Amino acid sequence: MTATESRAESRAGSPAATSSHTADAHDVIRVQGARENNLRDVDVEIPKRRLSVFTGVSGSGKSSLVFATIAAESRRLIDETYSTFVQGFMPSLPRPDVDVLEGITTAILVDQERMGANVRSTVGTVTDANAMLRNLFSRVGEPYVGPPTAFSFNIPTSTASGVFSTGKAGGEVEKKVVRNQVYLGGMCPECEGRGTVSDLDLSVIVDESLSLRDGAILVPGYKADGWMVKGFSESGFVDGDKPVRDYTEAERHDFLYREKGKVKALGMNMTYQGLIPKLRESMFSKAPESLQPHLRAFVERAAVFVPCPECDGTRLNESARSAKVNGAGIADVCRMQITDAAEWARGIDDPGVAPLVGALLHLFDKFVEIGLGYLSLERPAGTLSGGEAQRTKMIRHLGSALTDVTYVFDEPTVGLHPHDIERMNGLLLELRDKGNTVLVVEHKPEAIAIADHVIDLGPGAGTDGGTICFEGTLEGLRASGTLTGRHLDDRVTVKESVREPSGALEIRGASQNNLRDVDVDVPTGVLTVVTGVAGSGKSSLIHGNLAGREGVVVVDQGAIKGSRRSNPATYTGLLEPIRKAFAKANGVKPALFSANSEGACPTCKGNGRIYTELGFMETVETPCEDCGGRRFMASVLEYTLGGKNIAEVFDLSVAQAHAFFREGEAKIPAAHKILAHLEDVGLGYVKLGQPLNTLSGGERQRLKLAMHMGEKGGTYILDEPTTGLHLADVANLLGLLDRLVDDGRTVIVIEHHQAVMAHADWIIDLGPGAGHDGGTVVFEGTPADLVAARSTVTGEHLADYVGA
Repeated sequence: MTATESRAESRAGSPAATSSHTADAHDVIRVQGARENNLRDVDVEIPKRRLSVFTGVSGSGKSSLVFATIAAESRRLIDETYSTFVQGFMPSLPRPDVDVLEGITTAILVDQERMGANVRSTVGTVTDANAMLRNLFSRVGEPYVGPPTAFSFNIPTSTASGVFSTGKAGGEVEKKVVRNQVYLGGMCPECEGRGTVSDLDLSVIVDESLSLRDGAILVPGYKADGWMVKGFSESGFVDGDKPVRDYTEAERHDFLYREKGKVKALGMNMTYQGLIPKLRESMFSKAPESLQPHLRAFVERAAVFVPCPECDGTRLNESARSAKVNGAGIADVCRMQITDAAEWARGIDDPGVAPLVGALLHLFDKFVEIGLGYLSLERPAGTLSGGEAQRTKMIRHLGSALTDVTYVFDEPTVGLHPHDIERMNGLLLELRDKGNTVLVVEHKPEAIAIADHVIDLGPGAGTDGGTICFEGTLEGLRASGTLTGRHLDDRVTVKESVREPSGALEIRGASQNNLRDVDVDVPTGVLTVVTGVAGSGKSSLIHGNLAGREGVVVVDQGAIKGSRRSNPATYTGLLEPIRKAFAKANGVKPALFSANSEGACPTCKGNGRIYTELGFMETVETPCEDCGGRRFMASVLEYTLGGKNIAEVFDLSVAQAHAFFREGEAKIPAAHKILAHLEDVGLGYVKLGQPLNTLSGGERQRLKLAMHMGEKGGTYILDEPTTGLHLADVANLLGLLDRLVDDGRTVIVIEHHQAVMAHADWIIDLGPGAGHDGGTVVFEGTPADLVAARSTVTGEHLADYVGA
């Protein structure tokens, strides 16, 4: 018997071979007494190495349990494993408010936070595709231009000269004179690797058909009879009565670009400077957020970024662009749609780089599997939507060798067509099957359907939520009687009759991004839904051609401008009538009831928190000890309205405030109207004082929509308004959309949810695929016609949804 056979026989007869090991008993994540945010002493056991889906209405406590408790404690414990020196450079994380938390593993968050908008960050750099391409081109590119750094647009080519000295035994020094040592980089010297150069749109700044005295300068504050314009017309450099287009070359230069210098004008010695450098100093060098609204609007119109003329927007210098592999340069490959880049890579037949090509192909195939094959590697990371950013992050983990870790996903189906959700489900199951624990916060029934374990929180939102309503299987959820269980199989039928349009918004020759010279009429006075797979051209068609037209309001999920002091009460104007009512009831000034004015706590200056800047370390944030985070002076909190002080009002949810300001001593009609709009859009659970930067993309969009609810007429563009909505809230959204249209508005919705499609008066479907396989209108008509035809991918899924 060999030694190997002997060891095998020994193992076979050992107790461990016939009974489970003690280590195998740790098969759950155990949470006891979780109280983060609105959680109410939650006890739950989550199975490891399984896919668990957390459901419940918005604000029920899903994120508080998954992100703020489990994932936060995992990160805190991992941070504690670092040395004290390293921890000194890291933020100090508090322990979540929970009694017991056992069995947690390393948590990796794959959320919808947009990737850093660094101008040098692209899809290729964040997924390491560019790193692999640089290695590939440095090894087999023809002609050879240098090492991998020679293809990096983040590294400039630099030259060093000097003397190198090398110490030798016996104290001798060997000197080597190096006249010029070249360090190769791929950065374009003109744009410094950004791909674009900033410019000013002169047509927005100057009307060349007019003279200065007739108002040629269009900049706010530059009135034709004002002293700033007189400084130009009486300087002696230009004729103030001659149209700008008739200026000589010298006059044009003096008017627009002349450097600062002293001249005698307006009866005095004054400093003269050309209009463009003057504007760059006074307006364009400042952060847009710091400018007054009308100046910010002008700056955003006039400042444009154009592709760098030196590198044609590729970011690379001429040397890096010259090397070719399989007929294409590295810039050409980065500009290709990823599906095309995969075909290019398959054509490389060089055994020396076969492993490298194999790794590159594996990455490209994952892009296609996850539904992002329409992207290009040069796409700036900051331009990806929340859903695209989340799926791009996911690609990093699909090929990871790590197992037995916890992956946490926040609505991974956001922005996905029903056709693409099937792919996403497969990828989530793939992560689970590698031995990982997968936790998913989700609302879509198609994603809930693949769960091994479902945890439903509720029953309501905010203070009405925070408890476990159900734990178990999908079938158990369906029969449980909870809000999620009751609505799991909800279906909306196709409208029997649709509204007649009052007119049309014409789009002609649309060719932005992947659109292929599209002509389409978007009907007015009705609810139009624009559909198609991710990357088919929906946003390019609507945002690229309708946004900016007169009367068109875009209500998107972008961040809301404001400071850390901003909250729903300040953003919506709700605070103004509330302050006046408090002042009137107590006989004092309204300014006392503003955390930004006289009533602010002097210690934290109305922030409610103390922010300690630690130089190069992360800022430390702690509650203000004087006001306890309530933001106001103690004397202000003695004044009440309807039995509540101003800090207690800020702590109310929208629904609670709606009831509070409806009647009695605290009745405020103006506040009640604003709060009604907030409830209409499904934000009843949000607190009036909740910082805006804590709202999700869907919540931000609904908050913006509430701001426009009181307006009459106009055209509204909504981008995926069902994001973050529970199944039970979709019906409320459909009612809201109907009310908007019935009030005389045109509503255009870019959406993937079948319930919204079925409820539309008109559907515009783009496709048939994504990227260069899309960009055409494949269907226009009513939902009933789309279901009957089943001619597109959207039609197939909508027909299945309504049971046709």
